[in-house]
Amino acid sequence: MSLAKPWRDLDRSTVGSAPSRYALYELGDADGDTVGFGTGVLRDELKEALAYGDAAKVRWELADSPDHAERLLADHTEG
Repeated sequence: MSLAKPWRDLDRSTVGSAPSRYALYELGDADGDTVGFGTGVLRDELKEALAYGDAAKVRWELADSPDHAERLLADHTEG
Protein backbone atom coordinates (compact mmCIF):
# COMPACT_ATOMS: atom_id res chain seq x y z
CA MET A 1 0.00 0.00 0.00
CA SER A 2 1.38 3.38 -0.98
CA LEU A 3 1.98 6.18 1.49
CA ALA A 4 -0.78 8.78 1.64
CA LYS A 5 1.64 11.61 0.91
CA PRO A 6 2.28 13.67 -2.22
CA TRP A 7 5.20 12.69 -4.44
CA ARG A 8 8.28 14.92 -4.51
CA ASP A 9 10.83 14.95 -7.29
CA LEU A 10 13.91 12.98 -6.28
CA ASP A 11 16.53 15.64 -6.92
CA ARG A 12 19.32 17.42 -5.06
CA SER A 13 16.91 19.99 -3.62
CA THR A 14 14.64 17.33 -2.12
CA VAL A 15 17.60 15.40 -0.74
CA GLY A 16 19.04 18.58 0.78
CA SER A 17 15.77 19.47 2.46
CA ALA A 18 15.05 15.96 3.77
CA PRO A 19 15.46 15.58 7.53
CA SER A 20 18.25 13.43 8.95
CA ARG A 21 15.76 11.25 10.80
CA TYR A 22 14.63 7.68 10.54
CA ALA A 23 11.81 7.21 8.07
CA LEU A 24 9.94 4.87 5.81
CA TYR A 25 10.30 6.07 2.24
CA GLU A 26 8.65 5.10 -1.02
CA LEU A 27 10.38 5.50 -4.37
CA GLY A 28 8.47 6.00 -7.59
CA ASP A 29 9.13 6.23 -11.30
CA ALA A 30 8.40 9.28 -13.43
CA ASP A 31 4.75 8.21 -13.79
CA GLY A 32 4.27 7.94 -10.02
CA ASP A 33 4.25 4.15 -9.92
CA THR A 34 5.92 2.65 -6.86
CA VAL A 35 9.29 1.01 -7.52
CA GLY A 36 10.21 0.22 -3.91
CA PHE A 37 10.17 0.99 -0.22
CA GLY A 38 13.01 1.40 2.25
CA THR A 39 13.87 2.50 5.77
CA GLY A 40 16.80 4.30 7.32
CA VAL A 41 18.10 7.78 7.97
CA LEU A 42 16.13 9.59 5.29
CA ARG A 43 18.71 12.04 3.96
CA ASP A 44 21.39 9.32 3.70
CA GLU A 45 18.99 6.91 1.99
CA LEU A 46 17.86 9.54 -0.50
CA LYS A 47 21.45 10.50 -1.35
CA GLU A 48 22.09 6.88 -2.24
CA ALA A 49 18.82 6.53 -4.17
CA LEU A 50 19.61 9.66 -6.16
CA ALA A 51 23.14 8.50 -6.96
CA TYR A 52 22.47 4.85 -7.75
CA GLY A 53 18.76 4.30 -8.24
CA ASP A 54 16.22 4.41 -11.01
CA ALA A 55 13.61 6.37 -9.05
CA ALA A 56 12.36 9.79 -10.12
CA LYS A 57 10.04 10.53 -7.18
CA VAL A 58 9.93 9.99 -3.44
CA ARG A 59 7.59 10.34 -0.48
CA TRP A 60 8.15 9.49 3.15
CA GLU A 61 6.80 9.13 6.66
CA LEU A 62 9.08 10.04 9.54
CA ALA A 63 9.70 7.55 12.34
CA ASP A 64 10.87 7.82 15.94
CA SER A 65 13.42 4.97 15.74
CA PRO A 66 14.73 2.24 13.44
CA ASP A 67 12.18 -0.18 14.95
CA HIS A 68 9.34 2.28 14.30
CA ALA A 69 10.47 2.65 10.67
CA GLU A 70 10.47 -1.14 10.27
CA ARG A 71 6.95 -1.38 11.72
CA LEU A 72 5.77 1.29 9.27
CA LEU A 73 7.35 -0.69 6.44
CA ALA A 74 5.58 -3.87 7.56
CA ASP A 75 2.26 -2.01 7.76
CA HIS A 76 2.62 -0.69 4.19
CA THR A 77 3.96 -3.81 2.50
CA GLU A 78 1.85 -6.60 3.99
CA GLY A 79 -1.23 -7.80 2.18
